[in-house]
Amino acid sequence: MVEINSLKHSFNEHSINIASLAVQAMLYEVSCTPSPGLVSQTSSGAHTDMDYFTFLDSATSLINPLIHCTEAGFSSSTPKEIFHQLRLIGKLGEQQMLDKTSGVNTHKGMLFLLGVCCAAGGKALFGGTRFTSLQGIIKDMTSGLVERELSSRLLEFKNADKFALTNGERLFLHHKVEGIRGEVQSGLPSVFDFSLGFYKANQGLSQNHRLVQTLLAIMQFCEDTTILHRHSLETLKEVQETAKQILSIGGVATVQGLKAIEKMNEDFTNRKISPGGSADLLGVTVFLQLLEEYMVKLEPCFAPCSCFRLSKD
Repeated sequence: MVEINSLKHSFNEHSINIASLAVQAMLYEVSCTPSPGLVSQTSSGAHTDMDYFTFLDSATSLINPLIHCTEAGFSSSTPKEIFHQLRLIGKLGEQQMLDKTSGVNTHKGMLFLLGVCCAAGGKALFGGTRFTSLQGIIKDMTSGLVERELSSRLLEFKNADKFALTNGERLFLHHKVEGIRGEVQSGLPSVFDFSLGFYKANQGLSQNHRLVQTLLAIMQFCEDTTILHRHSLETLKEVQETAKQILSIGGVATVQGLKAIEKMNEDFTNRKISPGGSADLLGVTVFLQLLEEYMVKLEPCFAPCSCFRLSKD
């Protein structure tokens, strides 16, 4: 793997473009408001250790690792080999993020999800396949992930110091929640099978309202591990039901719905409820819509040809 801090690497133009779309998606996600309990332009939500500018700093620090993630896909490597590279890139990317935010974890989950999606996009372009191939590529890359990193280590988790476990490992141990690993191993069904279509269907709204409406739509179904980690299963069910009720009265499309969202934001902020998992999936949704548009523009060139192989073989 190319050293992530190297300035000598000649990047594929598509890798730069795709990574920039991923950063754009992160900036969109944090910019929408009101986003109940989440950091936005106007509020730090349930958080006391970060604000809007922390997120801007974090998002911009990740352009380098995301370019490398996309580059990893532009190769003849197998999906499993690509995913191994992503794990190494991700660790370095996390450190860049933490250095920029003075140790605050703003985008760890988002980096993992977007890194996988960027690599899948790179692999699809390298192989001359279309956007519809991405879900299968993601499944191939992450096949067996839950078994390797969670199920097979269950006894190890039980014997470990609880403080030595990651949040995801702890939730799997106590609740059998597969979290982000289960989501990617299944090919991001929450996004490909639901939120991406929902986001497209609401393109008639303003960009801000479209993002908030899609966030609510994700929240009503998301098994949000951020909420589970900080609160309880009961709180998660309450969040899901509240989002569903607000959508049933029109969400951002009605005055009543907008008032309900504002009330929800105030309540979540006061109770320190942050649906961070839903926010990550919103960012992925925006990115995949941007990536699809990008790939459609390239379709006249679609074939596993030299224009996608720039020094990668």
